[in-house]
Amino acid sequence: MSEIGEIDEGFYSRQLYVLGHDAMHRMGTASVLIAGMRGLGIEIAKNVILSGVKSVTIQDEGQTVWTDLSSQFFLKEAHLGQNRATCSIQQLSALNPRVRVFAHTGPLDDTLLLQFQVVVLTDSSLDDQKRFGELCHLHGIKFIVADTKGLCGQLFCDFGEEFEVLDRDGEAPESATIQSISKADPGVVLCTDEQSHKFSDGCKVSFSEVQGMTELNSIGPVEIKYRGEYSFSIGDTSAFSEYKRGGIVTEVKQPLRLHFKPLSEALLDTKLLVMNDFGKISRHKTLHLAFQALHSFDCFHLLLDIIHPMQPDADALLDMVRELNTVAKLKQLDEAAVQKLSYTARGDLAPMNAFIGGLAAQEVIKACSGKFMPLQQWLYFDAFECLPEVEDQLAECSRLEGTRYDGQIAVFGSAFQKKLERQKYFLVGAGAIGCELLKNFALIGLGAGEEGHITVTDMDFIEKSNLNRQFLFRSQDIGKPKSEVAAKAVQEMNPQMKITAHQNRLDPDSEAVFDYNFFMGLDGVAAALDNVEARIYLDQRCIQHQKPMLEGGTQGSKGHTLVVVPHLTESYGQPKTNANNAIPLCTLKNFPHRIEHTLQWARDQFEGQFKQTPENVNLFLSDEGFVERTLGHGDAEALEVLGGVWNSLEDIKDGGQHPTSWEDCVSWARCKWETVYNNDIRQLLHCLPPEKVTATGLPFWSGSKRCPHPLTFDLKNTTHMEYVVAAANLYGQIYGIKGTRDCTSIREILEKVHVPPFTPKSSVKIHVTDKEMKEAKERDTRLEELKGKLASPSMKSSAKQMYPIDFEKDDDSNFHMDYIVAASNLRAENYDIPAADRHKSKGIAGRIIPAIATTTAAVAGLMCLELYKLVQGHQNISSYRTSYFILAVQHYVWCQPGRPRSFEVSNSSMLFMLYEPSFKAQTQNGYQPDSKPKQLLGSHFRSSLRAYPGELFCYPCTGLTAFSLNTSPLDGNQILELPSPASHSEH
Repeated sequence: MSEIGEIDEGFYSRQLYVLGHDAMHRMGTASVLIAGMRGLGIEIAKNVILSGVKSVTIQDEGQTVWTDLSSQFFLKEAHLGQNRATCSIQQLSALNPRVRVFAHTGPLDDTLLLQFQVVVLTDSSLDDQKRFGELCHLHGIKFIVADTKGLCGQLFCDFGEEFEVLDRDGEAPESATIQSISKADPGVVLCTDEQSHKFSDGCKVSFSEVQGMTELNSIGPVEIKYRGEYSFSIGDTSAFSEYKRGGIVTEVKQPLRLHFKPLSEALLDTKLLVMNDFGKISRHKTLHLAFQALHSFDCFHLLLDIIHPMQPDADALLDMVRELNTVAKLKQLDEAAVQKLSYTARGDLAPMNAFIGGLAAQEVIKACSGKFMPLQQWLYFDAFECLPEVEDQLAECSRLEGTRYDGQIAVFGSAFQKKLERQKYFLVGAGAIGCELLKNFALIGLGAGEEGHITVTDMDFIEKSNLNRQFLFRSQDIGKPKSEVAAKAVQEMNPQMKITAHQNRLDPDSEAVFDYNFFMGLDGVAAALDNVEARIYLDQRCIQHQKPMLEGGTQGSKGHTLVVVPHLTESYGQPKTNANNAIPLCTLKNFPHRIEHTLQWARDQFEGQFKQTPENVNLFLSDEGFVERTLGHGDAEALEVLGGVWNSLEDIKDGGQHPTSWEDCVSWARCKWETVYNNDIRQLLHCLPPEKVTATGLPFWSGSKRCPHPLTFDLKNTTHMEYVVAAANLYGQIYGIKGTRDCTSIREILEKVHVPPFTPKSSVKIHVTDKEMKEAKERDTRLEELKGKLASPSMKSSAKQMYPIDFEKDDDSNFHMDYIVAASNLRAENYDIPAADRHKSKGIAGRIIPAIATTTAAVAGLMCLELYKLVQGHQNISSYRTSYFILAVQHYVWCQPGRPRSFEVSNSSMLFMLYEPSFKAQTQNGYQPDSKPKQLLGSHFRSSLRAYPGELFCYPCTGLTAFSLNTSPLDGNQILELPSPASHSEH
């Protein structure tokens, strides 16, 4: 935020789609104190600074020690003995120059805390938590405590006597199109059947655009009662006018007021524990007592050089927990958890700090903005599954070694540390999650030994919008390859890191680089990708080569993680659902009723006019077979494509649309405006007049079908001019003609433009459904005429290559979003759809995935906890976790991964794993790109699965990793012919 409160939308672009402008403005007035600059404190500070508060003050009296380097990513060996806050401030300030960052190296006191709106304590004593918690509660200061002890984490929030939540979940208000409203008590609203309404019982809604029963348009929010997925009741409407048609019903979100207890009171109230894992209710209640016991554990401060306490110390901690339980009166204590906590509490783990730090920073954002539901009030998390599966190994006892990994050795021991350093991992993606993973890899020492190595690939280059959450990048890195900059940054964090950066997209084209030998040399793969298709491809490569894969993703405050373990868990596979969210073509073409429809229409217009047509022209000029191939796609498509090619090559003066000057470009834009916003609408209304009724006697223009009206061009209308300016400039760009933004000169040209008259035609057929559009196969006589024109030698002899435009949403100077916003809002005006501002339009048309640093940090932390398990070599599927969470509403789901499907074949249980048919056969003894499966005649097995031609299967007992079924479809009663094991030696 700047001093005058303006939001840098280029920097905060993706976060704005999570929080919104209002919440960001409120955050820009907040000053935050974060006490403790060890691993957890620096993680919280990083995320809060990136989020865009007014100022952050970091406080720490302590000096840097070896254990700090295990998770404090801004401390180096050169900082040993120096104050942690002082050593961290320069790096923290560089994260976001819009946020002022200060360091305080003295102790905490009342005077200091009273300067802030939010106070966060980490690495603090229970006495300080109680004392400062009372102070903050009394003065209305939001108070947060965050702590980690080895593989356990704790989070507490107190936002005062009365805290207002302005938006509980951050989701866009639900809306639905009205089909009918009864005049009764209660009145029943029936929504159109295009999709079920999402309103819940008791929520409040408002009405707009209702015709007939117009009283609903002017009343305040109405509470509804759920009746069904397409209907609800709203109270007495018997005195209202008769409903005629139309109308939109929209959810009205209501603020929520919450009450919090101060920490000293909340300690005694176990009902305030938010359960995030219902398989660990007893454990987390026990941890609530165990964390209190640790604060007063007399022996705890003596364990400076010992990794795991001796059994007497563990028993002493357990005795203290039992004593606390005489007051808490928990029905069941998880004594095993207390013992594990005592063994690991001295540890300081980067992945645990990343997860708890992400959650704590999100609570800071909630406190500053009033956005999302805050934690009420305690949360505990543990990852004891990361410990060795053999219980005896937990008793290992050795001394710290004076290395940067001491905080991790304190939990897992030195032998495991050496194993981590020997790992060879492949990271795909160096964006938000990729940066966080690389940071964690550097801190835990993954691949940092003589035999270890990290390979990272990302084809993208750094943009300004990346800087808000991809924290390894700075403004001076804009335009540079992500993978190279990220690799260099983590090598500065940990000079022992061995890392190679690539700029290759992971797809079939890069298989010469990431080949069989490359994958077989890996210990595992981490996916930090931003699309499902790439995840599926990488998953298939990992299955081919039997390598474990870590996968994670985010969308706003939502995150998920998945671990794939060969022969133990199911793979990522194809998407589990097949929800089709595509907008019907007839809706886009003739019947839009939401701003999403007009934005998609505008995006399609952009792609067709400024990208696809120029590309088709270039193909026509360079490829002799282009016309014939196009004709093979059907008459309708051929007419559109070839007509676009001819128009683009033929000069305007000769009846085409090829401009020879800037004036021609302006003329084209003006005529295009007239066509799409006036002529086409007039033609539609000529064929489907406003008074038209259906075969059942109902109005045709009702429900989701909005009756449009044509627009009249006005030089004084800002949106009209914005369309012409953007369209003319883009049209000039594809022909290499320089344009201008000078509206005065453009108006002068427009005054001279001749707009051809238009008369609607009765012969035009308007398709009402997608089915009608597909079935329309009328032969158009213009197609033969076009073929003849394009066959003329003169057509190519004087033509020049065009310059297709790739849509880029983040460059405000390129006219792309100017065009999309104007084109969409003009069409919205045609159909009386509320317009969208540039920010909303950019998010929808640019298909922007909302993103925020807190969720990214939490996901990367969970992925690396699963990484510990992979390196440990865990073989029990119960040790692994698939996770899904929503930080906005404190929703967490942890579950055991699914097992791979098994089938009974020839009286023995075997695992089959499905592959895509594009992959080549591979054996355990080698790789042959062009090899084909062979049949072993006579080796037939009875199969109980359904299989189809081209599917590839895993058949471990023969040594073949994959084989393809090339026969007719099988069912349970047919014979499955398998490839010959004898062919292995040939591979």
